[in-house]
Amino acid sequence: MKLPTADRLLRRLQERRSLWAWLAVAVMLAVAWGSLTPASKLPQTLPWDKANHFVGYGVVAGLIRLAGVRPSGAFWIAVIYGIVIEGLQMAVPGRYGGDPYDVLANTLGAGSAVLLLFSLECWQSRVNQGNTADQGRVR
Repeated sequence: MKLPTADRLLRRLQERRSLWAWLAVAVMLAVAWGSLTPASKLPQTLPWDKANHFVGYGVVAGLIRLAGVRPSGAFWIAVIYGIVIEGLQMAVPGRYGGDPYDVLANTLGAGSAVLLLFSLECWQSRVNQGNTADQGRVR
């Protein structure tokens, strides 16, 4: 069985934009639910708080990018969403909200995901240009 190349795999991911958009909305709703649930209804200890923020907002930004939003747009949507959620958390009983370190972790996660996808897209573009150039050569 022939495995797909990274180029074909990335192209397939990009072809499913509506799926990524729906997944982005679902993940954003899950983040909102987890972030806006009163502390008394959550486990007493959630390990790796900042890592959870990093990964969660990285996934949000990555899915938004895969849905077809430009890299800068995907980044800013995720960052602004994180800031809004942090602000809303201040009204939730037992939650502290407004933590600048949470916002930093959200921002770093979103930026990392967008940069990773952007790098893969640049690599894909170079590979495609190389394949086009090779086809035009006379051997």
